[in-house]
Amino acid sequence: MFSQKTPKDLARDSKGRYFLDRDGFLFRYILDYLRDLNLVLPDYFPEKSRLQREAEFFQLHDLSKHLCPKVCKEDSIGEDISQGDPEEPAFLSSAGGSITSMETLRLAPSIRSANLRSPSLESRRSGYITIGYRGSYTIGRDIQTDAKFRRVARITVCGKTSLAKEVFGDTLNESRDPDRPPERYTSRYYLKFNFLEQAFDKLTEVGFHMVACSSTGTCAFANNDPSEDKVWTSYTEYVFCRE
Repeated sequence: MFSQKTPKDLARDSKGRYFLDRDGFLFRYILDYLRDLNLVLPDYFPEKSRLQREAEFFQLHDLSKHLCPKVCKEDSIGEDISQGDPEEPAFLSSAGGSITSMETLRLAPSIRSANLRSPSLESRRSGYITIGYRGSYTIGRDIQTDAKFRRVARITVCGKTSLAKEVFGDTLNESRDPDRPPERYTSRYYLKFNFLEQAFDKLTEVGFHMVACSSTGTCAFANNDPSEDKVWTSYTEYVFCRE
C-alpha cells in the first residue's frame, strides 16, 4: 500500500508518524489477520461489510474475499447483500433489477445512505430508544456574567443494537459494548457528539417521536461558603418510540 503512494499522499501527524484515518475498533481484526493470516471473528459479528471495506483499503484482497466472497463474482452481488448483516437494509431492492455488478458497487454507498435516512414504511422496524445524559451548569453571584451554561459530558444510547445503528450510524460509539448481536439490547453505547438537539434530529428523520422523559437534579456549592457559586447537576432520560 505504501509503495503505491508518493510521500505527499500519506498524511503524517505532528511527530512525523503516518496517520491512517480509519476505524480503530475494526483495525484490531486487521492486525490479528496480519499476525498469522488467519481471521477469527466473534459469534454474531455484525460488521462484516465494514470490515470488508477496511480490508480493501489496506489491500488485503484475500481477507476481503473471505469476508464477502460473492461480491467478487459477477451477477451475484445482489444475492450476497440481500443475505448480509441483519442490521443493514437490503438497499439493492430499491435500485432496480437492471443494475450491473460494477454499477451496484459504485452506487451502493449513496443508496445505503439514502435508505438509512429515509427508510420505507415496510422496512422500518418498531421499537424504543432511550437517550440519557448527565449535565451540569454553574450559576454565579452575578448570573449575567458568571453563568456557565449546560455542559453535557456524554449522551448515552439504550435500546436494540440494530435500531441504534440505523439511527446514529457512524456517530455511534460502540467501544464499551463491541460485538453485540443486532437483535440484542444494550445500554452501553454513547454518541460521538454532545448536542442533544442533534440526537433528536437524527431520531426524527427516521420516524421516532418522544413519548416520555424524566429528570433528577441536585445542587451543591463549589465551596462551603453559601455565597459562592452554585453547581447544579442533573440526569435526564428521553424515551423515543417508532411504531
